[in-house]
Amino acid sequence: MNFEGLDPGLGEYTPGLDSSMDPRLDPALLQGVELDPDALAVPVSESMHIVEGMYSELHSVAAEVGIPVTATHFDLQEELLWMGNHRGHASSFFGPTMGRYSSFQVHMTDDIRHIQSMDTGVLFLTKNNLKCLTRGGLIMFDYTTEEGADMHSLILTDNNTLLMGGLQNYVAELDLTTVQETQKFTVEVPGVAIMRQSNRFFFCGHTSGKVSLRDLRTFKMEHEFDAFSGSLSDFDIHGNLLAACGFSSRGLNGLSCDRFLMVYDLRMMRAITPLQVHVDPLFLRFIPTYTSRLAIISQTGQCQFCEPTGLANLADIFHVNTVGQLLMSFDVSSSKQALSFGDSGGCVHLWSSAPEVSFNSYSRETELALPCLVDSLPQLEWNHELMPLSLLPMPLTSTEPLLSDWPTSLITPSPRRAPPVDPEILRTMKTVGFIGYAPNPRTRPRNQVPYKIKDTELEYDSYNQVPESPIGRDEEPHLYMVPKKYRKVTIKYSKLGLEDFDFKHYNRTLFAGLEPHIPNAYCNCMIQVLYFLEPVRCLVQNHLCQKEFCLACELGFLFHMLDLSRGDPCQASNFLRAFRTIPEASALGLILADSDEQTGKARLGRLIQSWNRFILAQLHQETLEQEGPQAYRGASSSTLGSSGESVIGRLFGCEVENSSLCRCGKETVRSSLTLLFTIHYPEQSSLDKMIEEYDFAEILKKSICLEQSTQAWCDNCEKYQPTVQTRNIRCLPDVLVINCEVNSAKEADHAFTKFSHKYTLKYPLMLYTAIGLCSVEGLTFDTQAEDMRHVWIPLSLKMCISKTQGLEVSSLSEGVEVRNTFSLEEAEGMSVYDLVVIVSHIQDARTGGNLVAHIKVGETYHQRKEGVTHQQWYLFNDFLIEPIDKAESAQFDVNWKVPAVLYYVKRNYHPKYDLRIKNPINASVLLTEASLARKQRKSHATFIPLMVNEMLQAADLVGLDAEFVTLNQEEAELRSDGTKSTIKPSQMSVARITCVRGQGTNEGVPFIDDYISTQEQVVDYLTQYSGIKPGDLDAKISSKHLTTLKSTYLKLRFLIDTGVRFVGHGLQKDFRVINLMVPKEQVIDTVYLFHMPRKRMISLRFLAWYFLDLNIQSETHDSIEDARTALQLYRKYLELSHNGGQEEFRKVLKALYEKGRKLDWKVPDIDSADGQGSPKSTNH
Repeated sequence: MNFEGLDPGLGEYTPGLDSSMDPRLDPALLQGVELDPDALAVPVSESMHIVEGMYSELHSVAAEVGIPVTATHFDLQEELLWMGNHRGHASSFFGPTMGRYSSFQVHMTDDIRHIQSMDTGVLFLTKNNLKCLTRGGLIMFDYTTEEGADMHSLILTDNNTLLMGGLQNYVAELDLTTVQETQKFTVEVPGVAIMRQSNRFFFCGHTSGKVSLRDLRTFKMEHEFDAFSGSLSDFDIHGNLLAACGFSSRGLNGLSCDRFLMVYDLRMMRAITPLQVHVDPLFLRFIPTYTSRLAIISQTGQCQFCEPTGLANLADIFHVNTVGQLLMSFDVSSSKQALSFGDSGGCVHLWSSAPEVSFNSYSRETELALPCLVDSLPQLEWNHELMPLSLLPMPLTSTEPLLSDWPTSLITPSPRRAPPVDPEILRTMKTVGFIGYAPNPRTRPRNQVPYKIKDTELEYDSYNQVPESPIGRDEEPHLYMVPKKYRKVTIKYSKLGLEDFDFKHYNRTLFAGLEPHIPNAYCNCMIQVLYFLEPVRCLVQNHLCQKEFCLACELGFLFHMLDLSRGDPCQASNFLRAFRTIPEASALGLILADSDEQTGKARLGRLIQSWNRFILAQLHQETLEQEGPQAYRGASSSTLGSSGESVIGRLFGCEVENSSLCRCGKETVRSSLTLLFTIHYPEQSSLDKMIEEYDFAEILKKSICLEQSTQAWCDNCEKYQPTVQTRNIRCLPDVLVINCEVNSAKEADHAFTKFSHKYTLKYPLMLYTAIGLCSVEGLTFDTQAEDMRHVWIPLSLKMCISKTQGLEVSSLSEGVEVRNTFSLEEAEGMSVYDLVVIVSHIQDARTGGNLVAHIKVGETYHQRKEGVTHQQWYLFNDFLIEPIDKAESAQFDVNWKVPAVLYYVKRNYHPKYDLRIKNPINASVLLTEASLARKQRKSHATFIPLMVNEMLQAADLVGLDAEFVTLNQEEAELRSDGTKSTIKPSQMSVARITCVRGQGTNEGVPFIDDYISTQEQVVDYLTQYSGIKPGDLDAKISSKHLTTLKSTYLKLRFLIDTGVRFVGHGLQKDFRVINLMVPKEQVIDTVYLFHMPRKRMISLRFLAWYFLDLNIQSETHDSIEDARTALQLYRKYLELSHNGGQEEFRKVLKALYEKGRKLDWKVPDIDSADGQGSPKSTNH
C-alpha cells in the first residue's frame, strides 16, 4: 500500500543511502556495500543452509538502485515475482533463481501502488490510472480514472470485474471486458486503502483506522470495527479471524506504531484478546500451513511469526538484511512457501521455507524467449568414420562421375540364399505332382532356422519368435511367451458397439462365455466353475428370497441365462452390482478400483482365492436362511432362518476337530465346519534333505490334518503360551476345494518348482505340445502316455479315514481301472476324487495378467447343449472357450501359469442331491407393491396392474421400453488418423422399465412402469434421451413409483418364462443392459422390421412420423409413449405385409428410405412442413 496518506514523512524518498533516514542506523554498516546497477541477481552464499519448514533468505536482486520498491506480487498463474517501484517501472523475475523475465515502464511519473495478476495479463494500479499489460510488456488496455481520484488498492471480484478504492469517498467497479466503469459505491468513511474478500464479505480498510464489512452484492456496510485511533497499516482475514495492525494517536506527539494487534472473531462480530508483539508492525499476513500463524513485518526488516490466539515468542523473530533500508512492500505466494520484501533502496528479497520453492501449487509453463539462432554450416568431424560426406554442399558437374555412382555389378540385388535341404529329406522324399513329401528326420527343433539373428531383434514384443526348444528358452528367458488362447481377451468396439464383433471366433461351442469389461469381472472364471457344479446350479436356480442384494438369487438369474444361451456371451453385471454392495466383500479387499484392473496392479492369484472363500461362505449363509423353493411374496418371516444344513454345507462342508495342546498338558477341542482347505508347503530347511520325497498327496494330507505351533491363550496357565494346534477331519466332503496359496511367480517358484522338481524341469513344454510329438535334442516323448507321468497335480485321488491311522491320501494313476467304485467305497470307507476344476493365474507382463479356468464339463451339460453324452475338459478365458486335452489342464509353468484353486469331486455323488429345477417365480410378482418413494401417491400412478382375468398367456403381445442412466463415461482414444477407438464403453444402468398391454380392451395401457432405485453414483441422467431427472431415482424426494431392480427383474423373468412376445424398438440393447436373455422367437424389434439390408437403422421417432403421423420425442423421451408407438408400428407392419405381400412391403421400405434421405432423417416441424408431410397425412 502507499503510505502518503498515513505519514507524510514516508512519502519523501532520497535516491541515495543516508544514515539520516533513521537515527538508529550505523553508517559503518554501509561500508563496502555496492549495489549492482545492472540489476543482476545476488545469490545467498553457498554456505547458507535452508532448513525445511523455516523461512530464510534465498535470493536478493537489485532492480533500480535507490528507487524504492512500492509493490511486490507473486504471479498466481506462473512462477514469476513482480515488482513495481516509485518511478512507475515494473519488472518480473522467474523462479527461485530470480532471473529477470521482463521489464517495462508502466507510468511516466506516478508510483505503482498495486499489482494483480490475471490469466491473460497483469494489472498495475497507479494514482489515477489502471493499466493491463501482458507478461512481456504489451499494453492490453489503459484506463484513466476521474480527475481528483487517488487510488490505492484494487480487488478482483470475478474473472471480468474488479473494484478500485482510494482516498476519495467512493469505490469504483470496472468491467474488464468492456474496460468501462459500471457503477460507483459510496463509502461512509473515505480513504479505502486496503481491500480484502472472503466468501461472506468485502473488507475495506480505511485510513481513519476502521475496518468495514460490506455485502458481496450490494456493497452496503454490514458491520464496522474501530481498530485503531490513528490510522490503519495492514490487515488480513483467514477463516473466522480478522487481524489488523496500525497506528495509535498520541496527542500532540502525532501517530505512533501500536505493538498490539487487534484480532476479531467474525462469527460473533466482536474483538478478542489483542495480541502483543515484539516488533513495530507495518505489514501482516496469515500464512496457514500447518497452523493459522501470522507473519508480522516491521519497517526496519524485523519479521515475527506467532499464532493469532496465542502469545508471541521472542525466539520467532527473524531479520531481513536490508542493509539499512526500510521495507516498503510485502507479499506471500499462494503456495505459502515464499515471502517477498521490497525495500527503499530498490532491492527485492526472496525468502523461502524450502530449497526447491514453488510459488504456486499448479503453475502453468512460462513462455521463455528463444535464443537467437544464426544459420551456420555444421562442424564436420573429418576423423569420424561414420560422418557422411554428403553434409558438405558441393556443386554438381556433368563432366566428372560422382563417387556414389557405383557400377552395375556392385548394385545388383543379391538375396540371401535359402539353407540347403537336408540330404536325408531328399533321400526319403516322395513326389506327388510338383509337391514332395518326406518324414521329419528330427535333426533340428521345429519352427526354427539356423540363421543367427541379432540380439537386438530378439525382443519380448515379437510374438512370432518363440523358440520351441527348452534349451532356447533357458538361453533367452525374455522370449518365454504366453500362448495366445491364455492371453487376456478384450472386446474391440466399433461405432456399432458389439454388433459386429465376432464372438464365434473365440467360442465355437454352445456354452456361454462371460464378458470382461464390467468392473470386478476378474471372477468370471469362478462363476463358470460354480455353474458347472450341477448341485450348485440347481440350488441357486431354485432359490428366491426377498433380500434386495442376494448373491444366490443373482447367481440363479445368471445361471438361467447361461442355460438359455447357445454360445452367445452373457454379462454378470447384475450379480457384480449386488456383489459390490456386500460389506464383507469390500472389507476383504475384493472390490477393485478400475485403475487396478486396467493397470494390472491387483494380485489376482491371492484375490481369486479370497473370492473363492468368500463366495462359498456367502452362499452357505444365504441358502441356510431359506431352504427349498418358496414364493417370493409368500415367504413369512418365521420361515427365514430355519434350522438345518444348507446344500452348500452338505456339498463342500467338512466337519473338522481343532485341538490345542498347551505345554502344561491342558487340551482344548473345538469342532467347526470348513468349506475349503489351503495348501501349506513344508519349510525349506527340511526340504533340502528330501527334495524328491514330497508329492501332491502327501502335502495335501499335511495341509488338511494341519499341525503347527503358535502362541495361544491358556485358561489353565492364565497367559499366552506356546501351543501345538492340530486339525483332524471327521468326514470327507463331496467336493474338495483347495486354495493353492501361491500368490506370485516368486512364491510359485519357491513352492511348486521345489515340490514338483522332477516333473517341471524335465518336461516344461507340455502346454505347447499337448497333442502330438515333440523332439528335443534326440529325446522323443509320446504325449498321451508321457504327459500324465509328468503331471504333479494328479487327476484322481484316493482318500479314506481310518480309526487307526486317520486320514490317508494317495494319488490314483490314470491308467488304473476302478470297477464298482460305489460299492467299493461303501465297503472299505474309501472315496475316489476326480479333478474337475483348475483355476490358474496367467502372469503376462504385457497385459497385467488374467485368470482362466480349466473345467471338466460333465455329461448332463453336454446333453442339454449338444445332445451328446460325454465328458470333456475346456479352457474358459472370459468369452474364449476351447476344448483342451486333460494333460494340458493339469500342467503348469511357474513362469506364466500358476494354479490358484483346485476342485476335486467325489465319484457318484450326484444321487445324494435333488437336481430338479422348480422355477420359484410365479404370478405373485406382478401384484401391486408399495413404492420405495416416500412422496409417491396413488393419484400419481402411471400404470394399472394386471387383474386376475388379464393374466398373460404364451404368445401374447407386450410393448416394452426401457430408459437408462450412465454410471461411468465411455473411455476412448483418438488415433493419429483422426478416428476414434473405444477402449471401454460407458457403463449404463436401467432407470425405468415400462410394459404396456398388447391386446384386449385395455390395449396400450401400461401394467408396469417402474423407476429403478440405484445406490451407485450417476454421472449422467441423459434427461434429453431418457426423460429421467435428478431426484427421480432418490427414494427421499422422488414422486415416481420407485422399486428395486430385483423386483422389476422378476416381473420380466415371469413374462419371459410365460412365453409372451415383447414388442419394442432397439430391444437388443435394452435386454443387454437389464441383463436378460430372451429367446429370439419372443422378441419383435421394430428397428429390424422396417430395415433394409446394408442400410442404416431408422429411429422410432421417424418411423412414427412416417407411418403413424405421430410427433413423439419432441423434447424428451417417455417410455410409455415409446412402448405404445412400437405396438402401433407392429400393427402397421402386419397390415402392410398382409395386404400387399413382401414385394409391396419392399416398395414401402424403399419409399421410406428415399424420404429419409431427402429430410436427412429429421422429422420436419409441424408449422414449417410445407410439402413435407408424412404419407398418412398426405393421403388424408
